[in-house]
Amino acid sequence: MNSFSGRRRLTVAALTSLVLAAGATACGSGLGGTETRTADSGTYTIWDPYPQFGKDSAWAKLLNGCGDKAGVKIKRTAFDTSDLSNKVLLAAQQDNSPDVLIVDNPVVPTLAEAGVLTTTDDNKLDTSKVDPNLLGAGQSGGKTYGTPVGANTLALYYNKDVLKVAGVDITSVKDWTSLTAALEKVKKAGKKGITFSAIGTEEGSFQFLPWFWGSGAKLTRLDSPQGVSALSLWTDWLEKGHAPNSVINNTQTTSWQEFASGDYAFAENGTWQLANAEKAGFGYGVLPIPGAEGGTAAAPTGGEFVTIPVQSDTGRYTTTRKLASCLTGAENLYTTDTTLSYMAPTSEIQDKQVAADAKLKPWAEAVKAAKGRTSGGLGTKYPKISEQMWKAVQSALSGAKSPKDALAAARSAVNQP
Repeated sequence: MNSFSGRRRLTVAALTSLVLAAGATACGSGLGGTETRTADSGTYTIWDPYPQFGKDSAWAKLLNGCGDKAGVKIKRTAFDTSDLSNKVLLAAQQDNSPDVLIVDNPVVPTLAEAGVLTTTDDNKLDTSKVDPNLLGAGQSGGKTYGTPVGANTLALYYNKDVLKVAGVDITSVKDWTSLTAALEKVKKAGKKGITFSAIGTEEGSFQFLPWFWGSGAKLTRLDSPQGVSALSLWTDWLEKGHAPNSVINNTQTTSWQEFASGDYAFAENGTWQLANAEKAGFGYGVLPIPGAEGGTAAAPTGGEFVTIPVQSDTGRYTTTRKLASCLTGAENLYTTDTTLSYMAPTSEIQDKQVAADAKLKPWAEAVKAAKGRTSGGLGTKYPKISEQMWKAVQSALSGAKSPKDALAAARSAVNQP
C-alpha cells in the first residue's frame, strides 16, 4: 500500500473549486477542533459534514460502534460542508488528514485530482453493490475514490387539498405539458402553483438540473435547444404567475416554508424535508420530477461519500478500511441511512427501506434515475459550469436576458465549443 503515500501539490485552483462545489443542503457550524493526530495510536479520526448531530445522537453512536468493532477509539469532528472542504485541503498540505473523511459528493473529484484521496482499488473498499449512477459521483479519471454513504435527491411534493380544490388528478401529471396544465387549473381555482429555489448559488443549479437534464440537455452544451426549453419552462411559469418571483432569491429552506404555508400545489424539494412534510398539517404526496416528454427526469444526487484520505503512516489503512466498511456495509447501511434520512446507495437496502415505509417509494424511484453532478467525466469542470448555469437562470428569471441569450452567455463563459 505504499502507493498511497504519493500526493500532488495542492493548488489555489483546487481550493477555488471546492468553494464553488460546496453542497446544496448541509448547514450548521463545526464541532471540535481540526487536529487529527493524538499520542494514542488507538484513536482514529473521522470528519463529517453533520454538525446537527451531537455527541449523543444516533449518528455519533454509530461511529463509536464502528470504532468499538475495530478495536479503536473514534475522535469525530463535524463541520459545515463548505468549511469541511477547505479544512481537508489545508490538513492534507500539513500531512494531517483525518483517517476517514465523509464529504459532499461533488467535492470528491476535486480532492482526488489534488491527490488527497486514495482509490477504492488501493484501499479495497467494496463498491460492487452500489448503484452505478450513484457511484459515478465519486469517480474521476476512470478511478473510484470512495463509496456513497447514502443519497438524497429532488422530487415534487404536492398538496392534496389544493389539487382537489383545483380538480387536478395527480396521476394525470406525467410530463411538462400536463404539469403546466395542472398549474393553470390551480391558478384558476385561486391557489398558488409551484415554488422552488432559483437562488444564485449551487442550490439554484441543483434545483434547475432535473429540468435541464429532463429536457435531454447535457452540461457539456449549456445552450442547446433542449437546455433553452428547460429555462423557458421556468421563465414562462414566472411570467404566467404559476411560480412566485420569490424563487429568484429562495433557498431550498425558504421555498419549503412557502409550500408549508398550505397555499401552493407543488414544491420542488428534497428527501430531507420528509419530517417537515409530516408536520405541515395537510395531506401531501411526492411525485418524481417528470421529464419533458414523460418518464422520470434525472435529478442530481445529494449526499456524501465515505473516503479514505492519503496518509504518510500507511500502517493505519488496515483499521481505516474496517471503519469505512462498517459504515457502508450491508450490516449497518440501513441504520446509517435511516439516521441520516437518506435513501441507501444499493437496491437491496432501498427495497428494505420502502418495505418499512411505503412513502419512500417515489424517492427510491427518483434516486434510481438520479446522477452525480460531476459524473460523465465532468469532474472538476462542474463547479465552473454550475456557476454559469445559476447566473443564466438568474438572468432569465429576472428578465435581464432571454433564456437563449442567458445560456449562450453561460456557454461562452465556460468556453464550451
